[in-house]
Amino acid sequence: MKIKENIGEILAKLPAAPGVYLMKDAYGRIVYVGKSKHLKNRVSSYFKGFDSHSPKTQTLVVNIDDIEYIITDTEEEALALESNLIKKHRPKFNVLLKDDKQYPYIMITYEDEFPRVIKTRKVVKDRNKYFGPYSSNFAVNETLETLHRIFPIRKCNRDLSRVKRPCLNYHIDRCLGPCVYGKEVSADYGNLIREIEVFLKGNQKSLLKVLKAQMLEASEALAFEKALELRDKIAVLESLTLEQKVVSARGTDQDLIGLVQGDKEMVVTVFFVRGGRLVDRQHFVLDEGVDTAYGEIIRSFILQYYTETSFMPREIILEYPFEESRALERILSEKGRRSVVITVPKKGNKKKLLELVKVNGKDYLDKYLKQHRSRQDKYRRIVEELNALIPVGAVERLEAYDISNIYGVYNVGTMVVYENGQKKKNDYRKFKIKSHQRIDDYASMREVLDRRFSRLVDEYSEASFSRWPNLILIDGGKGQVSVVEEVMASYGLKIPVVGMVKDEFHRTRGLVFNNREYSLSGSRELYTFIYEIQEEVHRFAIDYHKTLRFKGMTESFLDEIPGVGRVKKTALLRHFENVAAIKQATLEELQAIPEIDQRTAGNIIKYFAENQ
Repeated sequence: MKIKENIGEILAKLPAAPGVYLMKDAYGRIVYVGKSKHLKNRVSSYFKGFDSHSPKTQTLVVNIDDIEYIITDTEEEALALESNLIKKHRPKFNVLLKDDKQYPYIMITYEDEFPRVIKTRKVVKDRNKYFGPYSSNFAVNETLETLHRIFPIRKCNRDLSRVKRPCLNYHIDRCLGPCVYGKEVSADYGNLIREIEVFLKGNQKSLLKVLKAQMLEASEALAFEKALELRDKIAVLESLTLEQKVVSARGTDQDLIGLVQGDKEMVVTVFFVRGGRLVDRQHFVLDEGVDTAYGEIIRSFILQYYTETSFMPREIILEYPFEESRALERILSEKGRRSVVITVPKKGNKKKLLELVKVNGKDYLDKYLKQHRSRQDKYRRIVEELNALIPVGAVERLEAYDISNIYGVYNVGTMVVYENGQKKKNDYRKFKIKSHQRIDDYASMREVLDRRFSRLVDEYSEASFSRWPNLILIDGGKGQVSVVEEVMASYGLKIPVVGMVKDEFHRTRGLVFNNREYSLSGSRELYTFIYEIQEEVHRFAIDYHKTLRFKGMTESFLDEIPGVGRVKKTALLRHFENVAAIKQATLEELQAIPEIDQRTAGNIIKYFAENQ
């Protein structure tokens, strides 16, 4: 393979030092991030012995148009930087965990005076604590349900400073009622949260020991009602713990990681051992990398997974050794503030347990592939039905658009995306119409599509926004389709544009293509799919329109009140959450906000009294 002139110049100037390299395509998009303790040797190796490379590496090399690099002092710094850059750019050719947003976490909201324990998909650097990621919603929901059954903590997200009486959960002994009895229950509530944290860290044994001691103490003090409550709590926890397999008499915290590869997919299975007991397992499907070396796959997984998780085990047990394991140990030990070792057993119990990890991973991959193939077969039939009506060809990615407004006010457009028949919510987009404020769906649709494709053709600045659709669906008929076709023609694009039309009852009726309407009455699976898309894009547009409308109403009301500027308006909305609550607030409640003085509070009361 002939090396491009600019690439040859870059290779000649590469330093013999540790660092990170970023490979870019012709549009400037980062397609691969790697690290090496010797940049010159590593990067140059991609362009030597082309025929001996794997198909994936060959495709990568062909697409490389530019290379940047960052020199680091040590290999550990290069590993950490590589991890951050992969998470930031999610390059096409790197081994990636499925988007983190798919994996739920359990969060203890320590930023609240009385914390909640809730599910979240977003991990941020704050005072809250995160546990996970978990591989399924079911596992998270079951865990949360168990916790709320055992521990009487609040589920609500209400502003506790404004609550006058406790909710139903308090009356059925499912909550201590911190909303009303704040200081009285503060110590007990704090103890409950600490017990939950111990449980989520996998230390059920130590939690049970504490609870049993408390039960005996309550019994000796003749507090039999309290002792019975603790007994019931212990029984539930023990029922969970009895299901856990004892795998180590030493009572250590270990994670065992196994990799199973299929023809096109692969899965990493993790067994979690806490206090010598097997407490959980999780499966993670990886994008790309089927023909990637074991060391690179495992290194990439460990960096992506353990830089987000809140708990760090003492030992990570793997099937095979790899080059950067010692450097990874130092990074993980620093993050976890405890010594972490990576080991590869050759025999004994650890080796047998790794074999069990592989068996579970293979079983999961078989089930995943079966479900995946079922979805693929269904989508293939849908595309065949569509092509039997309209010759659109293969449809890997489709984009659907809709417009929403009320008498031309708060004009918005939205885009939803489906890839291989599945929603791709990370690629959804919202557009606030800027060119006019009138009822003109054609002009609005023209602006939305022009803005979308001008960026696609000219910029390529955002990976998710730079994917070309194979099909464009419009919520509308011949007029809307004609407008979009004009936009496509102005950019020299030949992407099929299809309208989704509804009947007089606002239900999906058919498709419009090339100025002709096609009925969907004889295509059940295709009808269901089009109906789902039409409802989804309409829902997304309506939700965005409502958000802007409420925001506009809020801003217009508060902006009319003398003395209420941007800072005070923000403080009011943060405290009361909505205008209705501000309207009902008393003078004393308003003055309780640090930013609101007596005069401003009076102006607010006066304004709403005069504008009933």
